[in-house]
Amino acid sequence: MTAVDLQPGVPTPAQQKAKGSSGGGFLGAIRANYDLLVAPIIVVILLLVTYFYVSTRNLDSIETRALEPENVLSQLGQHLLLTLYSTVLVLVIAVPVGIALSRSGARRVQGPVLALGGFAQALPPFGVLLLLGFWEFGVRSAVIGLTLAALLPVLRNTVVGLQQVDQALIEAARGMGMSSRQTLFRVEIPLAVPVIVAGLRVALVLNVGTATLATYIGAGGLGELVQQALRLNRINLLFVSGVIIAALALLIDWLAGVAERAIVSRSG
Repeated sequence: MTAVDLQPGVPTPAQQKAKGSSGGGFLGAIRANYDLLVAPIIVVILLLVTYFYVSTRNLDSIETRALEPENVLSQLGQHLLLTLYSTVLVLVIAVPVGIALSRSGARRVQGPVLALGGFAQALPPFGVLLLLGFWEFGVRSAVIGLTLAALLPVLRNTVVGLQQVDQALIEAARGMGMSSRQTLFRVEIPLAVPVIVAGLRVALVLNVGTATLATYIGAGGLGELVQQALRLNRINLLFVSGVIIAALALLIDWLAGVAERAIVSRSG
């Protein structure tokens, strides 16, 4: 048996072979994240099929006006703003509340608060939006309703993420002289960020879908196309509007997945 001198920091031949086979650079990144390519491909195929479908149909004047790029882009912008406002509000509310509930002194109220959040999410979004519409007709009521519908995933994931942090790491930070506040912001929250981001991804997709109902209380969005198609019995318009909303939800979920993957890899 031949002895082999190994220097610290120098990879063995087996490690070099494994590194070479795994690939690197741009192609290596694609191979490592090939699953993230599925959603964009589906979105492109879906939109192309829809375009060719519409081009083979004889659209009447109502459908033509409704599907004009300016009209669709305007409603798409309204839809994205509703999603953005409600998601930011979810973060502002759910993350601080989740941090407070994860503390040892709040364990008694943690269960009731999470149960209340589950009850709010279990309520039919359409009914909640209509009730809020009686209070105020417009964007503000829609944002509040969307926030209630998407609050629980971020709240629950914040609590779970902080509770799953290894207690040994927390004790080590305390042993280094860190205060409770420093340990929270320098150790616990950075380690819990991937779990929180996963909850945010769920909230985003929920908001994109639920925002379609905001049109019934005068908040606009892509639901205008759906409402117009149902009211005027235009099947082509209903099909196209449904595809646009589905493609938007897939695209938002993909972007959130890319951000989640980047955060997890950086934290790892």
